[in-house]
Amino acid sequence: MKKTYQKKGSEIERAWHEVDAGSAPLGRMASGVARLLSGKHKSDYTPHLDMGDYVVVTNAKEVRVTGGKEKQKKYYKHSGYPGGFKEVAFSKYKSEQPGKIIELAVSGMLPKNKLRKPRLRRLKVFEGGSHPYKLHNGERTA
Repeated sequence: MKKTYQKKGSEIERAWHEVDAGSAPLGRMASGVARLLSGKHKSDYTPHLDMGDYVVVTNAKEVRVTGGKEKQKKYYKHSGYPGGFKEVAFSKYKSEQPGKIIELAVSGMLPKNKLRKPRLRRLKVFEGGSHPYKLHNGERTA
C-alpha cells in the first residue's frame, strides 16, 4: 500500500521570482503573483502549508488597467468610527503610491485565512526597475 507524502514546514524550499508590473494588465499580473505567493505552481502544493515563493514586482509606476478603470476605479476603506469612510481614486494612488495598488490587488486574490499575512510579507514591490534583492535562482516571470 502506498502512502501520500506530506512535506513538513522545514522542508519547504522558496524560490525568487521577478515580475514586471507593466507587462500585463493589473488583474492578470496580480493573479499570477498570488499563485506564486501561495505555491500553487508547485507539484507538491499543500493547501494548509505556506509553500509559496518570494515575488519581487518592479516598475509599479507602469501598472495599467483596461477600459475606463483609470478614471473610474475607486478604493474604499472604513476606520470603524462614525464618518470614517474614505474613498481614494485609482489615479491618486498611481501618482502617489503605485505599490499600494499592486498590494491591494494581490491581497484580494489570496485566501482570507491565517496564511494571508505571511504570504504578503514575501511580496516586495518597487516603483522603478531596480531592487536590492539578488534573485537566487534568477527566474524572471512575466
